[in-house]
Amino acid sequence: MSLVTTPAIVLSTLRYSETSKIVRLATRDMGVQSAIAKGALRPKSRFGAALQVLSEGQADLLVKEQRELHILASFELTRLHAGLAGDLDRYAAAMALAEVMLRFAPADPHPESFELLLDALGALEAAPASDIQALGCRLLWSLVSVLGFAPSLDACARDGAPVAAEGPLPFSAREGGALCATCATDHGAVTLPADARADLDALLADAPLPTFDAKHAAAHRRLLARYVQYHLGEGTELPALEFWMRRQWRNA
Repeated sequence: MSLVTTPAIVLSTLRYSETSKIVRLATRDMGVQSAIAKGALRPKSRFGAALQVLSEGQADLLVKEQRELHILASFELTRLHAGLAGDLDRYAAAMALAEVMLRFAPADPHPESFELLLDALGALEAAPASDIQALGCRLLWSLVSVLGFAPSLDACARDGAPVAAEGPLPFSAREGGALCATCATDHGAVTLPADARADLDALLADAPLPTFDAKHAAAHRRLLARYVQYHLGEGTELPALEFWMRRQWRNA
């Protein structure tokens, strides 16, 4: 076994025995990895309360070659993100990000997705409450794009034909983005009104966040969730993404 020290974010935890946990970590240097934290559930565990979902820290991993489960020797906590846990809008967006990272990021070095998730958690914790809906959409689109599934908005996702630069836009989550008039007829698409298209452009660009009312925020969440299911999910259940999309706690 070799010792690897890397910045890491806790994506999920699972009780393994009376005293231990299995943790899934997003790491900067190894991608998404699984490790057993021996003794983590003991009252005087060396991990203390560090292994909370979304916690950031420095992980020491004893790596077993050709194994999928390593040993977490230590986890030095650097940030707990308590501000996320205290607000369901922030927490739901953060957990949707963690779920996408957990399910679809590679088990190989992919520092771009790690750094994006790291920055995203800080942004969600610090942003004004009025920005959280749009910010959650932007961050999830950004993670999807960094993982290699950016939607096409400037050309037809099927045949590469140009699409109008402004106005309503035929868009298919299944096909991967904008469709030209011919493909929209043959393969089906929803038509994004001009304002919804402009909002999507802003979410995917380095531009001021759009302002959403509840109806338009819900529409953008549905569009994004469908896109993730078609291009990354392939039938996988994504309960955190579903919870964020439906935002049912607001109706409780």
